[in-house]
Amino acid sequence: MRPTLIASAALLLALALAGCGGKQAQQEQSSATAAPPVPAAGAAADYVVPADLDQGPRAAASAVDEEKAELGEKLFNSKGCVACHAFGKRMSGPDLAGVTRSRTERWMESQILHPDKMTQQDPISKELFATYKVQMTNFGLTPDEAKAIVEFLKKKDKESGK
Repeated sequence: MRPTLIASAALLLALALAGCGGKQAQQEQSSATAAPPVPAAGAAADYVVPADLDQGPRAAASAVDEEKAELGEKLFNSKGCVACHAFGKRMSGPDLAGVTRSRTERWMESQILHPDKMTQQDPISKELFATYKVQMTNFGLTPDEAKAIVEFLKKKDKESGK
């Protein structure tokens, strides 16, 4: 019975880690034994958060691209964003209801593409990290995929009126 209990506990731990950043920790462990990757010119490692990232019109001010929003919804669900975020309720990450009315598209795209750099350099992201105590996972999305997720968030906000 004891081996079953240990195996069950190990499985639960693995599932919990996979939900919010476990893959990143696993990659960091495996990369410790592998040769470090050589960053390309302008790679994420060199990303500097622009000071004016959240200045300008809010994301909700522009029309929703329905085709991108459909892709964004699929990505939001398949990449695991739903493990930490919801609309209309707080989870381990911020409630996303109304986010497109309070943030610019550029800010949200940067948060999706470079969450670790945003937490280090952006005052809004620093405050969110201090509140939620959870580092958003970098899923390695492309800029087009980040734009699609923002379009999905815009669509959700327009549907809810928030």
